[in-house]
Amino acid sequence: MTTTPRIPDQTASALEREIVLVRVLDAPRDAVFAAWTDPEAFCQWFGPDGFICTVKKMDVRPGGRACFDMAAPDGTVFTNRFDYLEVVPSERLVMDHGSDVDADPARFRVTVSLDEQADGKTVLTLRKLHPTAEQRNEKLGFGAVELGLQTMQKLANHLGAT
Repeated sequence: MTTTPRIPDQTASALEREIVLVRVLDAPRDAVFAAWTDPEAFCQWFGPDGFICTVKKMDVRPGGRACFDMAAPDGTVFTNRFDYLEVVPSERLVMDHGSDVDADPARFRVTVSLDEQADGKTVLTLRKLHPTAEQRNEKLGFGAVELGLQTMQKLANHLGAT
């Protein structure tokens, strides 16, 4: 597996390059982690409203890779790839996400953190760290927050945790 080194914009702080979404799910964190790592479960909820997901492969381990397609309502297919950097079962996933193309300049770092509350609910924190502030702002401009929140709602529905 080859990955392109990411050269962050040294003039922009992480805060200027990051999008953070948080959702409390009425489900145990083992179930939330499984939804992220089981290919059958993943495609039942991943992606914005109206998108259809198809996993080609999912090898969830440090150094592993997931390749999947997202089909938009208009039929446009977007290839996707996760390159897993860190996998801590039921706690954290760290991966680089982009198209299924080597040297994708739009690739960004995703950190999924799962924190268990005393009541058995799970706090899902999704951090998307972009290489530049410009790339982050571009993603915000086309609705990354709204689309991410739609995806989190679909996850909650999948888990029966609305």
